[in-house]
Amino acid sequence: MALAIAQVTGWGTVSLLAILGRQIAADLQMNIAAVFAGNSVFYVAMGLCAPVLARAFIRFGARKAMMVGSVISALGFVGLALSNGPVAYFASWLILGGAGSATLTTASYIALNELAGRDARSAIGALMLVTGLSSSIFWPTTAFLSDALAWRATCLIYAAAMLLVCLPLYAFGLPRRIKIEHHDLKPLDVAATMQAPRTEKGTFYLIAATISLNAFVTFGFSAVLVELLKAEGLSPTDAVAFGSFLGVIQVSARAVDFLGGGRWDGIATGLFAGAVLPIAMVILMAGHGTYWSIAIFILLYGLSSGALAVARATIPLVFYDKAAYARAASHIALPVNVIAAAASPLLVSVLIHWGTSAVLAITILLAFGALLILLILSRRRPSLLAAA
Repeated sequence: MALAIAQVTGWGTVSLLAILGRQIAADLQMNIAAVFAGNSVFYVAMGLCAPVLARAFIRFGARKAMMVGSVISALGFVGLALSNGPVAYFASWLILGGAGSATLTTASYIALNELAGRDARSAIGALMLVTGLSSSIFWPTTAFLSDALAWRATCLIYAAAMLLVCLPLYAFGLPRRIKIEHHDLKPLDVAATMQAPRTEKGTFYLIAATISLNAFVTFGFSAVLVELLKAEGLSPTDAVAFGSFLGVIQVSARAVDFLGGGRWDGIATGLFAGAVLPIAMVILMAGHGTYWSIAIFILLYGLSSGALAVARATIPLVFYDKAAYARAASHIALPVNVIAAAASPLLVSVLIHWGTSAVLAITILLAFGALLILLILSRRRPSLLAAA
């Protein structure tokens, strides 16, 4: 529960550009695409810091790393509130990205994996889907705070949340863990240290590729969804309402996991969700902004993106465990975050210059690419390799 609340708070606060992007652009006299590039800096910093932090996670544990990261996050939000131009603005997102590498997503996966190993799958799935509530809670919250206090005060409030909410939750809500020793690793774990045979390296690259492609689509959409819905003809109020409801649907996607009765792994979940994702986008493209098409899109996209949140976290569990998972997850985070960083400004630019149809066409192609790679991975499960 403590980890879930902290993750919802962490992701909800850093998603503020979806609501405050235009206000920040007007105040700092930057164009909207440049402001959304703050997301790019954030994800690039997360990706670059992740491999560096891998040793710290293994040596000190996720709990201590997340505590330090919360303090650094607070500094990032303070810097954002005090920004008076592009240099300070992007420097603040750089700080937030480094802190996010120690506190968000990968760190939470590692924390749960420290406690349960491969059995962490269900806990990781539940956590990632609950994290989907971050937009439902914080988009309206951010809109309310910015209307009442302006965007700079909102950033200061979020800085306080890092120190008064997230830091205590990590410090007192997470159990201490036993340091992972090398003799705890299974043979498959050792293969994950990046010194594995060629076939294992190939599998790693496939995992990184499919997760990265899906991350481009889902992370990119999370940043531009409200603007995309406005371009489809919705009022700002309706666009925020539809976007906020998305998080609730993503949480309900946990039912997809239950349908497998515990027999599905991350690859099976990813295949199901990956097939639904392009269907949702085709419906939105064909609907031309009608309410029914937007409602069906939100439903299907919410279910598929929510299930993909589980898949991104649990696909590596099919191949890695314990310390090997920490290493693999940290290395996967680099390409995932770099590609996710490109998603927001690219999709914003495409939306502005070519409209929603071009955005949807690009994301449909990427979604199909990720699905094809998942089909290849489904034939490389360790059990199948062992049988061969």
